[in-house]
Amino acid sequence: MKVNITSIRTSSNGIWEGDNPLDYAFPVLIVQTILILFVSRFLALLLRPFRQPKVIAETVGGILLGPSALGRNQEYMHRIFPKWSTPILGAVASLGLIFFLFLVGIELDVSSIRRSGRKAFAIAVAGICIPLGLGVGVAFVFRKTIDGAEEVGYPQYLVFMGVALSITAFPVLARILAELKLLTTSVGETAMSAAAFNDVVAWILLALAVALAGNGEGDGPHRSPLISVWVILSIVSFVVFMMVVIKPAMKRLAMRCSPERDTADEAYICLTLAGVLVAGFVTDMIGVHSIFGAFILGLTIPKESNFAGKLMERIEDFVSGLLLPLYFAMSGLKTDITKIHGGSWGLLALVIVAACAGKIMGTFAVAMMCMIPVRESITLGVLMNTKGLVELIVLNIGKEMKVLNDEAFAILVLMALFTTFLTTPTVLAIYKPAGSLSNCRLQSASASFSGEFRLLACVHGPGSINPLINLIQLTRRPNDKSSGLKLRIIHLFELTERSSSISMVQILHRSGLPFINHLQRCELPAALQANDQFRRVNARMATAISPLQTMHEDIIRMAEDKAVMMILLPFHKSWRKIDGDDVVECHAGHGWRGVNRMVLKEAQCSVAVLVDRGSCGQEPCKPERCITDSTLQNVCVVFFGGPDDMEAVELGGRISGHPGVQVSVIGFAGRDEAGEGCSWSLNPPSPDTCTEITHTSTVASAGTRDHKELDEAAAMVEFKKRHEDNICFIEKSTLNVVEQVLALGTSGDYDLIIVGRSPSCPSKVLTEETAELRAEHPELGPIGDLLSSSSGGGVVSSVLVVQRRPPVPSKMSLGEGGTRYREECEMSNKV
Repeated sequence: MKVNITSIRTSSNGIWEGDNPLDYAFPVLIVQTILILFVSRFLALLLRPFRQPKVIAETVGGILLGPSALGRNQEYMHRIFPKWSTPILGAVASLGLIFFLFLVGIELDVSSIRRSGRKAFAIAVAGICIPLGLGVGVAFVFRKTIDGAEEVGYPQYLVFMGVALSITAFPVLARILAELKLLTTSVGETAMSAAAFNDVVAWILLALAVALAGNGEGDGPHRSPLISVWVILSIVSFVVFMMVVIKPAMKRLAMRCSPERDTADEAYICLTLAGVLVAGFVTDMIGVHSIFGAFILGLTIPKESNFAGKLMERIEDFVSGLLLPLYFAMSGLKTDITKIHGGSWGLLALVIVAACAGKIMGTFAVAMMCMIPVRESITLGVLMNTKGLVELIVLNIGKEMKVLNDEAFAILVLMALFTTFLTTPTVLAIYKPAGSLSNCRLQSASASFSGEFRLLACVHGPGSINPLINLIQLTRRPNDKSSGLKLRIIHLFELTERSSSISMVQILHRSGLPFINHLQRCELPAALQANDQFRRVNARMATAISPLQTMHEDIIRMAEDKAVMMILLPFHKSWRKIDGDDVVECHAGHGWRGVNRMVLKEAQCSVAVLVDRGSCGQEPCKPERCITDSTLQNVCVVFFGGPDDMEAVELGGRISGHPGVQVSVIGFAGRDEAGEGCSWSLNPPSPDTCTEITHTSTVASAGTRDHKELDEAAAMVEFKKRHEDNICFIEKSTLNVVEQVLALGTSGDYDLIIVGRSPSCPSKVLTEETAELRAEHPELGPIGDLLSSSSGGGVVSSVLVVQRRPPVPSKMSLGEGGTRYREECEMSNKV
């Protein structure tokens, strides 16, 4: 039944008036949007273990909702996706596409193409030219095989087919590289640079194809050949105007919106967003798709300006999270797999082989000529074959221009999905970066607290820099040149679906240094050089760019590669005092809490989590003040016994070597009403006379000389002998451990309290008291959670929670007792 679209009203009067909301434009749009978002998000969740980009889920969701699957039910299609609603949904999706291409223009740094080097340039040229050549043959076969294809002019058909085969989706490639931990490797940098060049050339070719296509009638009688010439001249004039006139204006506008100038920038942002629509209208009026105007305007925005960051912050979540999925779902809704007839499935195989062969073989050959190793050359070829997001935009424009009919469109959409889906598993199969997580060659930090100390410190924002660096300063012994500190600092950078993530990745590649925050910079090298004591520190820096779900793999891999003794992590929450009274909680996000949990679970070395309550560095992070004399004057180590507590005690011993810092070790030997209690004490009997000392977490008898390294009694005796002059040892016996521990944190006598994550206490003294309290942060253990919870009863001291992970020696190195010792070590790791 034909429907007059002009008779469709925007909204209904409601079901109580007898109206069906699905007969009105706006309610149908809402239902379509909800359905598309729900299906695409559900598919993205299912595809997450396969590390597939979100565009795959969105397009497949559209195919499932469209005529290929659910759409075979005509009643469903007439109610949910009626034909009269297609222009409305398409208009909303196209609006999101225009702003998305504006963001792509902002994130694409054209200047990086000039710095990409000959290798990336040669790889990009080969990845474009060879698929274009194969596209000639594929276009010829398509025109001879698919019904109606010959009605389109050969030049525009050839250009569209060549672009479809030669394009590389730059945003999708960046996120695949991040998922595979290749973004900061030489392979990843080369692929990113080549893809950026490929992107620019592809958009130029697509503009040419659109100019040639016109209304899709090819060389029909109603189309003059001069029209294409005028379109090309007009779009060239538009680009020149944007670069010569608008780009300098945007640069001045960005300067007016800089943080140094107290200027209201709301009007400038609204003006720029309106300019996106104007640029899109102009290019559409010229005869080229409106997305080109938005893309060119995005190129004129200064990349490193505060203004660019604010633009992305205002629109990218709404565009990428809501509007863009509608566009790619529309691609699926337009894809009718039933249009592919029996003989056309061979065309699908042909176009997949042509696309893969052209990209992979061309890139591989040029990479080998550039002296890149074989495995890396093949990996580059597979990565450059990434389609997806940009490919679907090209195909949709081709269908709108009537260059591609339903059958050709369905074949090319399936080709794009297939090649993109295979990228991640293929790269994982042929290329594995060095540093396997199964290489457990790290040792416990306590073994080297008295000698060279290799430490990996993680930062993920300006607020985590000062506390960590002030704590790192305490682990040095400035007056003892024989016991140095080898410091590795890793900046954890979250890669999301947001366009700003890719922009910051490019800034990282351009600067070569960690980028803490492009609105408020604090470069750690300048901070380290600002203090004379730190000039001799062997400090190295690196950047981890990953989604939060896999960030822990980067941390653990670097810890193994650098053979560090301890990983130092910032807690996901911190507290600051305002005017000395009000306490403000700063929350970095639950995603960072998940990173800490995974590191604590899988790290094969010691791990420490710093909970900062303002005692570890209250001043804002400025290069000239990031490293000052330590603000930590009094440090307390809480000791209950067990491997983690022994590690905390050993760390306290190292800190005690710092001048001006007083370290106290407080041991608890509580007794309950039944006379049971923690058998450990700061004054244990000598292991030479004691036959047995038992506690739940110890893994060996105190009198066994073959396992002296696990004998905590002997270790405590030795520790007291080494530090009896510079550490104050205090032993407390109490029935209420929780009350005593909270008293330490609320007293203000200690700037930092160091505790073990899993203290050893076999009695009910600790377990029952902490069990009554609701665990807010169970990953910190009972004592760490008690001192770091929001309802901690006014705790003012910062807390450092330490977890020890001793190595598991092999049987060959231990001889006859090896099997038992390995079992005991594994038991200790589970505690």
